Amino acid sequence: MTHNRAIIEPNLPVRVALVREPQGVLRSFQLMRENILSIIPEVATQEPVVSGRTARRWQMIMDPTAIRQMLLDRVEDYPKSVVTKNLLRPAVGESLIIAEGAHWRWQRRTAAPAFSHRNVRNLAPIMTAAAERSADRIGQAGARAVNLLDEMTTATFDVVSEVTFSGDGSFDQAAVHRAIDAYITEAGRVSLLDVLGAPDWVPRPGRMVSTAAMSDMKADANKAIEARAARGPGPIPDFLDLLLEGQDPKTKRRMTIDELRDNLLTFIVAGHETTALTLAWSLYLCAFDPSVQERARVEVQDVLGGRAATGYDVDKLVFVRQIIDEALRLYPPAGIVSRTAQKADDLGGADIQPGDTVMIPIYALGRHHRLWDNPDQFDPDRFADRKSIDRYAYLPFGDGPRICIGASFALQEAVIILATLLGRFRFSPVKGRDPKPVMILTLRPEGGVWLMAEPV
Repeated sequence: MTHNRAIIEPNLPVRVALVREPQGVLRSFQLMRENILSIIPEVATQEPVVSGRTARRWQMIMDPTAIRQMLLDRVEDYPKSVVTKNLLRPAVGESLIIAEGAHWRWQRRTAAPAFSHRNVRNLAPIMTAAAERSADRIGQAGARAVNLLDEMTTATFDVVSEVTFSGDGSFDQAAVHRAIDAYITEAGRVSLLDVLGAPDWVPRPGRMVSTAAMSDMKADANKAIEARAARGPGPIPDFLDLLLEGQDPKTKRRMTIDELRDNLLTFIVAGHETTALTLAWSLYLCAFDPSVQERARVEVQDVLGGRAATGYDVDKLVFVRQIIDEALRLYPPAGIVSRTAQKADDLGGADIQPGDTVMIPIYALGRHHRLWDNPDQFDPDRFADRKSIDRYAYLPFGDGPRICIGASFALQEAVIILATLLGRFRFSPVKGRDPKPVMILTLRPEGGVWLMAEPV
């Protein structure tokens, strides 16, 4: 039996067939290289805790109370796992996504004002313009199927490049995109050395080649940042301007050029890839369920009246937001998060020992039969009453002090783009081209999201 294939059951969107029996070290490594979701056992969608050993001890935690303990109450005892840091550090250094303790806290305080509601709302016109350009490109395809994964990647990269460097030409944005994509595709794959717990200083060959390309790109980014610092901000400050002006209110420390660069690259990596995936999966689900799509279109037409969505429309597009929330439940961009326990603990009955790998399988959490009714079904109405959902049963952006700093930015962007496209087109699936959920660093629809787009 092949455990990482995609399956479709009647009236259910595509999902991964999770593993049903224990796997040895080499087989686990092979499965992880192909699709990290393959290491999640099916029982993780039924039980609060699953424990095992694959070269080292591991625990999977699906109990919301225990997850709160990890992410909020004892967050310092559960830093990001060594494997996670090894995968990401060559791309984003000791930025917010990697840093721990005091080094993380001062960076978070410094960056937080850039992601205030006011600044995020000020950037909405960039998202609206990107949504309109995307609609134009889709319209130009005519009566041919469109790969909405590629299209959403283009649209969200347009946004992130504009809000980070204002599209000022000082930075080769296409080169950034290529370097990041190559890193995710090649270096982002787990090494057997990681699985076996080899020390950090042992080279991971597949990671070395991609890391060299990232080094060249980082050098170019440094030059662009230095040029901006000398030139000063534009009329509407972008994230680079805001970070250059940023200062930790407690220590008065400012980011160095390297720290600025690594945090900007973190935002570029996280800020376009994850939102593109959310939009691609949302469009797939809308095509999968025409009744949901039509209901959303009625809302869009009522709110927008034929124009593109703006930041001021986001709060009125309630059902569009519910579709995005449901897409994030079924296909979370970060399908698994991994921590390394520092102290002995009890998590939902699991005996945690120092050095244990403790995972929250977000993909399984969103499909857990004790937490959700009909968990594999696409049903945006489950988010009509957000208060009825346990906060730690739904974690597309994490939670606790390390909740994603760009969550409001991503959700605003996703609502603006999805609403604009649903107002312009009726999407339908292409027979035999269902996407396959595959996670390397992020949960991507392998093969793309191929849909027909009929002008409304």
